[in-house]
This record gives sequence, C-alpha cells and structure tokens, in this order.
Amino acid sequence: MSKITAAITAVGGYVPEYVLTNQILETMVDTNDEWITTRTGIKERRILKEEGAGASFMAIKAAEELLEKRNLDPKEIDLVIVSTATPDMPVASTAAYVASNIGAVNAFSFDLQAACSSFLYGMSTAASYIESGRYKKVLLIGADKMSSIIDYTDRATCIIFGDGAGAVLFEPNTEGYGFQDEVLRTDGVGREFLKIDAGGSILPASEETVKNKQHFVDQDGKTVFKFAVSNMADVSEKIMVRNELSHDDVNWLVPHQANKRIIDATANRMKLDPSKVMINIHKYGNTTSATLPLLLHDYEKQLKKGDKLVFAAFGGGFTWGAIYLTWAYN
Repeated sequence: MSKITAAITAVGGYVPEYVLTNQILETMVDTNDEWITTRTGIKERRILKEEGAGASFMAIKAAEELLEKRNLDPKEIDLVIVSTATPDMPVASTAAYVASNIGAVNAFSFDLQAACSSFLYGMSTAASYIESGRYKKVLLIGADKMSSIIDYTDRATCIIFGDGAGAVLFEPNTEGYGFQDEVLRTDGVGREFLKIDAGGSILPASEETVKNKQHFVDQDGKTVFKFAVSNMADVSEKIMVRNELSHDDVNWLVPHQANKRIIDATANRMKLDPSKVMINIHKYGNTTSATLPLLLHDYEKQLKKGDKLVFAAFGGGFTWGAIYLTWAYN
C-alpha cells in the first residue's frame, strides 16, 4: 500500500474591493509613498468596508471560489479550519459559522490562532489529519480583517496591514506529492513586542482601555524585524539542508508578506533567484493569516505538478516556521 501524503488540490482567494493606497495614507498620517515603499515594499492594501462584515465574510468568499473551481460538493468536506488572528467575535467559533454558510454540513471545524504563522501551522494540522487516514478532505482557510484592530493614527502599523482571505483544499495523495517536511518554532519572549494589550483575560475591555487605544495592534517594529529576518531565514535554510535541497531544486519560495526586506533576506539565505520568490505585498500589504494562500491564488497558473515549494512565516508570540511541499497538479 502506498504511503498517504497530504496534497493541496485546489485554491481560492478573496480581497475586498476598496484599495487603500500610500497616497491616501499620506492624507491620514505623517508619512509618504517613498518612505512606505522603501521600508516595506507596500504600495496599496485592501480594506473590508461592508458594514457588519468580519473575517468570516472573506473566508466564505474564498471558500466559495475554491468550491466552484474544484466543482466540489461542500457536503464532502470533513473538516474546516479557519486560521485567523481576527475572529468575528470571542468564544463563538468563526470556522463553525463559515462551515455552515458554505454548506459543509458534515464537517467539524475550529479556529487556529498563531498570529502571522496561523496558516503555516494550519497547513501542518490539516496535513496531519489527512496523513492519519481518518479524513479525506480538509478545507484550510486563512482570513484576517486587520483593519478592525489597526489604529489609523499610528503610522508605524497602519501602513503595513490589509484585509483578505485565501483557502486551500488538502486531500490524500499516493504519488508522493504534497506535504514533505516542516520546521515549526515558538518563543514566548516575543509576547511583549507584537501584541494587543487589552480585550483578553489579563486586561478585559473597559472604558479606560478603549480611551487608551489598548485594543489596537502595538508593535516594536525594530525588534520584530530583527527576529523575523534571522528566524525566517534560519528555518528556510534548515529545511533545505534537512531535505538535501539546493537553490536549483527549489522552484518557489512562498514567504509571509510582512516586509519586502524580510522576504529578500530569506531568499538571499536560500540563494534563490528573485524570479523564484512569490510576492504580492505591493498589492495587499500584510494580510496576516491570508498571505500564504493569497500567494498561491495569485501564482496558481504558474505552478506545475512536481514543483518544490518552501513556505515560510513569522508572527507575534513569537511564532515562526517553514514547510516543504511539492505541488500536486497542473
């Protein structure tokens, strides 16, 4: 009997219509297009403006596109995982709501939160469920409405983040394609450098926390950048060494879209030609859990069966890692 590997067999994506450009940000905070572009590589980002719409709205859109492209009956889905740092609401599962709305009535579902590494960790989780032989179809969605937790008077954070969602379907593969290896890491020292102070069990919401803007993302940019540059590059190099991959062997680097300089540093450590690096940060900014699946969505037509992909991400907490996967379809 052939070994079961977990392969990605379909991709979907969604970004909101409203485009927040660097030029518009110039009218909101003390910044300019050249400064933003030079330091981050971002030119514009998408913002979800629909009233009453949260991360689930985009997750449902991305999932529906995937189902339509794959011509898949949602009743066949066994599990729905929504990777997100911005769930619709506390306690109530966003994934449960998404699963019901797309018609995945036979699936169980849950949310997964590991900041910007959420989708990467979700890939590991989805692949494990498939490889166990217990489930045949796992829908993994990365969706974040970062605009809901950003202070648009804080020029350090408002220039970086955007909203979006992407989805992939994991299924069993007996040809050896799909999930190959992972290097996943965490370090709690990062808790103080990228966080939202209030709204959790330590500091519940109050009139004072709202007045002090403690429900918005707070970031020590220099420290996060330093950790991200070294750690994302380290795990990407490590997974190449462990799997005896040269820079010629790797067809694509699929990096978290936090900062163009972090992406470049990772690619340089891997000795990859820039043409092998997936990039859309200029269009969407950092969509947190959605960056990796949105890259697959944008580059899907360029991917070929057998292509060797290295995924890499870094997020608050700190959380980071790399995954080696081979593409399973043309």
